[in-house]
Amino acid sequence: MRIGPVLATLVTSSILSLALGTPARAASVDYTALGDSYSSGVGASGQSGSCLRSNYSYAAQWAAKNSPTSFQFLACSGATTDDVLSTQIPTLSSGADLISITIGGNDAGFAPTVITCLTSSDAACVAKVNAGREYIQNTLPGKLDTTYAAIKAKAPGARVVVLSYPQIFDTAAPVCEMSMTKRKAINGGADALASVIAARASAAGFVYSDVRDEFAGHGACASSPYLNGFTLLPPQNSYHPNVNGYTNGYLPAFSGSAS
Repeated sequence: MRIGPVLATLVTSSILSLALGTPARAASVDYTALGDSYSSGVGASGQSGSCLRSNYSYAAQWAAKNSPTSFQFLACSGATTDDVLSTQIPTLSSGADLISITIGGNDAGFAPTVITCLTSSDAACVAKVNAGREYIQNTLPGKLDTTYAAIKAKAPGARVVVLSYPQIFDTAAPVCEMSMTKRKAINGGADALASVIAARASAAGFVYSDVRDEFAGHGACASSPYLNGFTLLPPQNSYHPNVNGYTNGYLPAFSGSAS
């Protein structure tokens, strides 16, 4: 036996295996994206259908880069935990290997809160945020537990990655459509939401991925924002990630937790 050629073949095979290992694993994955507008891709271009799904969402970008065996894109703008339970989980494949989800923001009143903060006083904004925080602490944990349990029951073999929401606003920017008081209140609400989501995801045995680090310094009103500020056309883009937010914020946060 000639050792040289054999050794060269083994080394080459090993290198190829390492280089191709991640795509090979991804190719055998059945991936499903559940959740709300932060998973469907609202805020980016190319939104379509009643659920406003975009190919620039982190979910669609991950699927395009990794070519999983199957990709169910079930996330829908405006979804609450009740919507995930009633319309998304029934469609979820029981053979899913990988699931991602953002959920809880609409339950806590995300849209009414930002509308109040845009149109009312600092005091009214803080009061609205505090009402949402009370819901987050007292009611949302049970809602998340029920939702996570239903996901686990439907796809017991899946790796489930639960992603947080970012802090919406940059607080270093001197000029913004909301006052510093409002920005800090809304960011505090996001922190409270992240804390509860992290705890309930851990209790369910799911993987929690916090996106706040990726978005730090890139909130609305920053010089290089990953989130839209207030937008009129289309209005739903307001305070949602832009393309950079999905590409440089959510996508790496999910990719780092997907395997």
